[in-house]
Amino acid sequence: MHRPISRLLHLEQPPVDLSMVTAWLFDMDNTLYPASANLFAQIDRKMEAYVGSLLGLSREEARGVQKRYFHEHGTTLRGLMLSHDVDPRHFLDFVHDIDMSVLQPDPRLRTALLRLPGRRIVFTNGDVDYASRVLTALRIDDCFEAVHDIHAMHYLPKPDARAYSGLCERHAIDPATALFADDMAHNLAPAKDLGMTTVWVNNGSERGDHAARADMIDIEIHDVADWLANWLEETA
Repeated sequence: MHRPISRLLHLEQPPVDLSMVTAWLFDMDNTLYPASANLFAQIDRKMEAYVGSLLGLSREEARGVQKRYFHEHGTTLRGLMLSHDVDPRHFLDFVHDIDMSVLQPDPRLRTALLRLPGRRIVFTNGDVDYASRVLTALRIDDCFEAVHDIHAMHYLPKPDARAYSGLCERHAIDPATALFADDMAHNLAPAKDLGMTTVWVNNGSERGDHAARADMIDIEIHDVADWLANWLEETA
């Protein structure tokens, strides 16, 4: 049984040498913007509506199915594909048709990302069209060389280990010189197993510390912009 990761990480963390990092990999949702933006609340409602319409369920019943698939398969989409042969593009187009005005650009984040030494890639269980809209709303769309999305993962989402090895193969990334940051601690385990430096963005997002071990996390932070800005200042 896993103890809550929040308790395991109360101890002082030793400094982590990031001088060898040449590839900076970031989850997007609730990582490159605060969980308090609540963007996923909109997506949740759209997923409930999709599941309800597909299966003829009430909103409450649809939410139960949606959350069960999310917990069992990493994404609701994966569960729907396996159980109901859902077309992933149809699903993604529907659930990502949301209001992006809740996202506020953070100039500190943009400045810090552009100053990072090395490559920058978004690694998301969303699709590239949705990611483009989010990154544009945050005004950091030009800060990344690529978005590795659910289509590129062949619909095997994080934390499936094949998503991580596929990312490294497709983008010629050496895991030993890569860093991966995600708000969901359990998504860091496969990255750590490959040899990446791992960063948990502990900001209270859903399932943030679910099923994770302290030895899978090298660094715990609360805000990406603050952390990067401070690190860049210290290493200047």
